[in-house]
Amino acid sequence: MPSPAFPELPPGGVAPLMLDGPAGPIQAVVDTPEPGVAAREVVAIVCHPLSTEGGSLTNKVVTMAARALRELGATTVRFNFRSVGKSAGDFDNGIGESEDLRAVVDWVRREKPGHALWLGGFSFGSFVSLRMAAALQPDLLFSIAPPAGRAWDFDNMGLYTGPWFVIQGDADEIVAAQDVHDWLDGLDRLRAPATRIRMPGASHFFHGRLMDLRQAVKDGVRAELPNAGLDPAA
Repeated sequence: MPSPAFPELPPGGVAPLMLDGPAGPIQAVVDTPEPGVAAREVVAIVCHPLSTEGGSLTNKVVTMAARALRELGATTVRFNFRSVGKSAGDFDNGIGESEDLRAVVDWVRREKPGHALWLGGFSFGSFVSLRMAAALQPDLLFSIAPPAGRAWDFDNMGLYTGPWFVIQGDADEIVAAQDVHDWLDGLDRLRAPATRIRMPGASHFFHGRLMDLRQAVKDGVRAELPNAGLDPAA
């Protein structure tokens, strides 16, 4: 079945929906800006962590990042990669998941052609969004704890040259923070350096630091907010 129209919702509205994807239906949720916040012409897609380890659109880091964006006036889209929740298909180590992301981006751009598209993710979700960034060319890219130095191929991605920020906890027990910074050092020689937001003492899942993560996301995106005349939230 074809994907539905982008839902028209009041402030603070939530719309679960099923999108047409390459492996079958993709489960997604659209959330509108928080009540009392001026809406901006931005749709931000946030990708979840590793599917085989319980990652989903309800992950607390994903939901907190999305909340931070909505508090600045963006509309957010979270979705489940293939094999997760009600999304069809089998886990594909980031390859098929990249095509799931492409389908969601194509839907957003078709439904909201006048809006900026921001793209990012947490852990495995940041790998998938990074893997697709050069092809999809979002207006802003953000990566939370990208798993550089682990099983994923970070060396053969296309080079995205747009605005990009990376949030990394210094006490990450899953992704070595130094591996992330070494990888970024290499990219800094090829493109304008990504903005790095270091979080001292923060673990991979930001236990006890979610409110700090919320502020870090806001700090990272603020310079790229459209409709500059609007008064951004704190």
